[in-house]
Amino acid sequence: MSLQIEHASNERRAVLGSIEPQVEKLLTAHLQSRKLWLPSDLLDEDERADLRARARDLSPSTRASLALNLLTEEGLPHFHRLLSNYLGQDSVWSRWNNIWTAEEDRHGCVLRDYARDSGVFDMRALEQQQYEYIEAGFDPDWGHDPYKLLAYTSLQERATQYAHANLARIAAPVEPRLQKILARVAGDESRHYAFYRDAFALVLEADPERAIAAAWAVMPRMAMPGHQMPGFAALTDVARLAGVYGPADYCRIVSELLSCWGIAAVRGLSSNSERLRQRLLALPERLLRLSDILADRRRSISFEFPFLPDGPVHAKA
Repeated sequence: MSLQIEHASNERRAVLGSIEPQVEKLLTAHLQSRKLWLPSDLLDEDERADLRARARDLSPSTRASLALNLLTEEGLPHFHRLLSNYLGQDSVWSRWNNIWTAEEDRHGCVLRDYARDSGVFDMRALEQQQYEYIEAGFDPDWGHDPYKLLAYTSLQERATQYAHANLARIAAPVEPRLQKILARVAGDESRHYAFYRDAFALVLEADPERAIAAAWAVMPRMAMPGHQMPGFAALTDVARLAGVYGPADYCRIVSELLSCWGIAAVRGLSSNSERLRQRLLALPERLLRLSDILADRRRSISFEFPFLPDGPVHAKA
């Protein structure tokens, strides 16, 4: 690591330390707003037969989207490691990491329990895909910049909230139990999003030059954590066409965060940072154009997934 990069890294760590009192307040507010639940609160073994009967009516595209949501949640080990490495230990940031990890762990557990009890997947094939995802790792090229981590997690938490909430809405008429589970998970993701969003806002206020650069490095194209997983592109296509999550949703998330962070009002930047700020403000329009192009290009697909052995999944807009 060059002396210049090491100096910049030390300065970022100093900023994280300086805002710890405000972050402590964010953590306290989070704990006061949550209602802790456990997977066994949402699933009853005595209802397994009824669960399987209802789950048979879930469409193949709903099942494929559920698999994507479940696999995304099972990537938790990657993110606990990243938060620990980027935000450090023995501070409010490490306490948040442990609390967040404990809350997130329930998401993969309850979705996995539902999948097993309802019989919607070939579980061994799904477990194989999960194994390959974890084994592949997730090491984004962020240069150990904690600002990029906070920008990314703001985007990622909102994206997972969208995906769970939209799938809950789609599943509700057929499978109310799945709707209840997904809605509960989406509620957690909303609170996690608020923490990361507000933490990055504190960083932006304290160190606008580097925060703007971090946001620009992450926001134009957010690599989802499962992108190295076999079949990931096909799963995301199904989710987009099913109305679960897609580029149009990401465009809305970017617009929301730019507004929440007050990017339009940031002043006093260097000429280079001002150029990046202007690019950030123009980003939603660019993302919307790309979303429209993709929607016009692929309006129907047919894929086979090993965890859905009953035949190909057909999805269309």
